[in-house]
Amino acid sequence: MLKILISDELAQEGIEILKAVKDFQVDCQYGLNPDKLKAIIGHYDALIVRSSTKVTADIIKAAGRLRFIGRAGVGLDNVDLEAATQKGIVAMNTPAGNTTATAEHTMSLILALSRNIPQACASLKSGKWERSKFSGVELYGKTLGIIGFGRIGSTLARFAKSFGMPVIVYDPYISLEIASQKGVQMVDLEVLLKNSDYISMHIPKSAETKSLISDKEFGLMKKTVRLINCARGGIVDEKALVKALKEGKIAGCALDVFEQEPLPADSPLLKIDNCVMTPHLGASTSEAQINVAIEIAETIRDALLGKGIVNAANFPSVDAEAYKILEPYINLASRMGRFAGQLINGRVSEIKITYSGVMTKYKVAPVTLSLVNGLLTPILGETINFINALDVAKERAINVQETISSKEEEFVNCIHVEVKTDKEPFTILGTLAANQQPRIVKINKVYVEAIPDGYILFINNNDKPGLVGALGTILAEANINIAGITLGREAPGGLAISAVNVDSEVPEAAIKKLKGTKDVLYVKLLKV
Repeated sequence: MLKILISDELAQEGIEILKAVKDFQVDCQYGLNPDKLKAIIGHYDALIVRSSTKVTADIIKAAGRLRFIGRAGVGLDNVDLEAATQKGIVAMNTPAGNTTATAEHTMSLILALSRNIPQACASLKSGKWERSKFSGVELYGKTLGIIGFGRIGSTLARFAKSFGMPVIVYDPYISLEIASQKGVQMVDLEVLLKNSDYISMHIPKSAETKSLISDKEFGLMKKTVRLINCARGGIVDEKALVKALKEGKIAGCALDVFEQEPLPADSPLLKIDNCVMTPHLGASTSEAQINVAIEIAETIRDALLGKGIVNAANFPSVDAEAYKILEPYINLASRMGRFAGQLINGRVSEIKITYSGVMTKYKVAPVTLSLVNGLLTPILGETINFINALDVAKERAINVQETISSKEEEFVNCIHVEVKTDKEPFTILGTLAANQQPRIVKINKVYVEAIPDGYILFINNNDKPGLVGALGTILAEANINIAGITLGREAPGGLAISAVNVDSEVPEAAIKKLKGTKDVLYVKLLKV
């Protein structure tokens, strides 16, 4: 008998799917505290959660027989993926179930903001009749700027166009061809900020997107612009937003997500009239909850019955024997992808991966999935995983080429990646050290031996004396310890690369000092 624990409330339609399988025992125990969950988790083969249950490393450690964790929703923030992976537990989500609900909620907020509906309703219920005070604006002919053009962003575009709104989009991972097919115009972020009458965000929160909209960006916008965020709290710098609203730099905003949830009672946003807010209701429709319940139930059912794994966030499809050989290369590919994904410049059109050595004896599909997933994760976050990586790339017209090389390469067992963009190509070569640990050995034309792990300061500089000393001084002043450093150059006196492993995140002030150092051309902090 396979035992399934459902620890957060799930729509009955999903529960019935699982109960219909005679080999399953389905237990619904809602509101478990961490100690209680830890005490019983060892008896279960699968766990289904929504957002309330926190599946921590401590709980995963106690999960002696757990094989699958299913999240009825998109985000897996409440699941320790690293601990699950180390334990051999597959974590899966439901990326498509709440698309319509979130896009509709976004459209609702656009309308409510435009016609002052919440304010007018509150005024009327207080006994007033203030028609002139709440005059609104029409959507027809107004330009909607969408940041992030995945499932939700593209659905919102379709809704907005039915209102007669021209749509412009910023998404460096969507091709111009796809944009044209969907009837939207692809533009750079600065162009979108300057030309939009409404701006809506549909991107994950990551190191790249945290505070994407702040003082500088508000300074580029029209004073009549209205900002909407139904994606993730923290993408918009709330302090900068409050300032922009109070100073009249923008006409208003509508928020469904916040940097801190629940929203603190003393938040200044609560006191601003032209700020419309809802308590994270984007996916809160009966239909969306039924959809994600059915989707996660079917996903867990099929996985337990050996019928395949879909929407896995931490595990590629591969048989056990081959996985033992390919596992270190899957890890290498993922780290190479995350490294490259934070450095590529421009809109990606092609990813060409060449394998040589022992990998050529096996089906390298899981390695390719791992690399593409790693490369696209910095921008797409939780919406991409090992299973859907190639489908997402295809949706965005990114051509992924997989080549097996039989000729003798510079390194015996290596992965060579060429990323083509509309600005400049990027190449990276990776292999394994003697201890099976990943190494990046070439970046573009420069040979290095970089360790793709943790925080890495990536620096382009002119090959001149003094850089290492200046680097050490600046990091020491910021109390940042250097764990390792690798240097490489195209030629003496030419372009050089420094990859510096550090023990902790480098403050922005220190990075600014590095950028101002003589002969330093480029600095970026990577998290791999």
